[in-house]
Amino acid sequence: MTSTLRPAYAAETEKRPGRWLALAVLVLAVLLVAVDATVLGLATPYISEDLKPSGTQLLWIGDVYSFVIAGLLVSMGSLGDRIGRKRILLVGSAAFGALSVLNAYATTPEMMIAARALLGVAGATLMPATLALIRNLFHDPRERSLAVGIWGATASAGMAVGPIAGGFLLEHFWWGSVFLINLPVMAVLVLVGVRLLPESRNPDPGPWDLTSVLLSLVGVIGVVYAIKEAAAHGVTGAVLGAGLLGAAALYWFVHRQLTLPAPLLDVRLFRNRGFSGAVLADLLTVLGMSGLVFFLSQFLQLVQGRHPFEAGLAELPAAVGAVAAGLVAGRAARRFSVRAVVSGGLAAVGVALAALTTLSASTGYPLLGTALLVVGVGAGFSFTVTADVILAGVPKEQAGAASAVSETAYELGAALGIALLGSIVTAAYRGFTGPAGTPPQAHESLGGAVQAAQSLPPRTAETMLTAAQDAFVHGLHLASGAGAAVLLAASAAAWVLLKGHRL
Repeated sequence: MTSTLRPAYAAETEKRPGRWLALAVLVLAVLLVAVDATVLGLATPYISEDLKPSGTQLLWIGDVYSFVIAGLLVSMGSLGDRIGRKRILLVGSAAFGALSVLNAYATTPEMMIAARALLGVAGATLMPATLALIRNLFHDPRERSLAVGIWGATASAGMAVGPIAGGFLLEHFWWGSVFLINLPVMAVLVLVGVRLLPESRNPDPGPWDLTSVLLSLVGVIGVVYAIKEAAAHGVTGAVLGAGLLGAAALYWFVHRQLTLPAPLLDVRLFRNRGFSGAVLADLLTVLGMSGLVFFLSQFLQLVQGRHPFEAGLAELPAAVGAVAAGLVAGRAARRFSVRAVVSGGLAAVGVALAALTTLSASTGYPLLGTALLVVGVGAGFSFTVTADVILAGVPKEQAGAASAVSETAYELGAALGIALLGSIVTAAYRGFTGPAGTPPQAHESLGGAVQAAQSLPPRTAETMLTAAQDAFVHGLHLASGAGAAVLLAASAAAWVLLKGHRL
């Protein structure tokens, strides 16, 4: 057999030399994607001022990256299984670096949208490849649990590093600098990865079915777009059409996978209760938390008056908790049980989100910091163990496609959460009653109210801002409460679906 994989009996017992150094290279890719996912939100006001996009263009600048990633994750994970996970990771990383430059120097809204879309294509190659390589680097289950914990901890750390680094850069340089920080990380990843990472692929993959790739892309983008647009602007003919097209494409995709001799994704994996339970837990967790992540930065900056760098530091406890929990999650799951750790972690996040329904403009940091720490610890336990369950529950030849399912659940959960919870915040905010002379733009967003206040008389501006902030905080309370309900429901579902599962 001419394959980069060794015979199964050898591969499962061998501890590959240099595997921990190889892991260090993989976590650089994770760090890169996590940082990039957070910095755009901070840079958006500066991009708006410089490029002057329309409201629709601004939404596409923010959304197109996640749309493309969500639509291509399964396809890119499957492609890595076929052509080699190391190869697709290094090529994708180099492309990510080059496209980051294109993002940084975009001169028109159209160029920025195209650059973000292309960056999404490159980003879709990274996350599935890193998890799949971990599955093939670490054959000992305990070592793999620790490796997955480090992988998850790095993703969490990146989510914290992004706002802090982005806030610092935006206070000292122009907005393009938040994209250029990708370059040194990419350079180290590619140069070191060429030497340290082993190649691995499915020894008998079958052809890469382009029809399935297209169906996956159309299906996921259609459904996610429809949900976001319906939440933001209501159900229109175009939105309904996009949703129906996406649903039909996904149905055809599943049907096609069941009939192909070498499917892009073996959908029969979902018959495994542990695999399905882990994927569902990931989706619901991200859905419930995304409202907090999306709106908390606005609360810290526009309600409590913190600078971008200070707001980034304020969110640090969530990352600290996730890093600490991720490193011990595998050990905890073996000592207690998978369902106890996952269900307990989700319940902790739910309780912390419920505590955030008491936030106000005058809330001191101890409450907020404690809640964020609990969110991080709970999410760290849950995400790490579910990733381990997903990886361990599939043959290593399908590790890329299975990892992509997990990542798609994250992206879909984020899209659903921002759309559904975001619509709750928006609906509560837009109805605020301002003083006479309040301009229409103040009702569009809290950022719009802050900008509008600069052209109003001081007393009118103060009254309007107070009303707008109160309405925003009320919306945040509703979103946090809804998120708490989703997390507690996810905890109950995980308790049932992961019964009897062991790492």
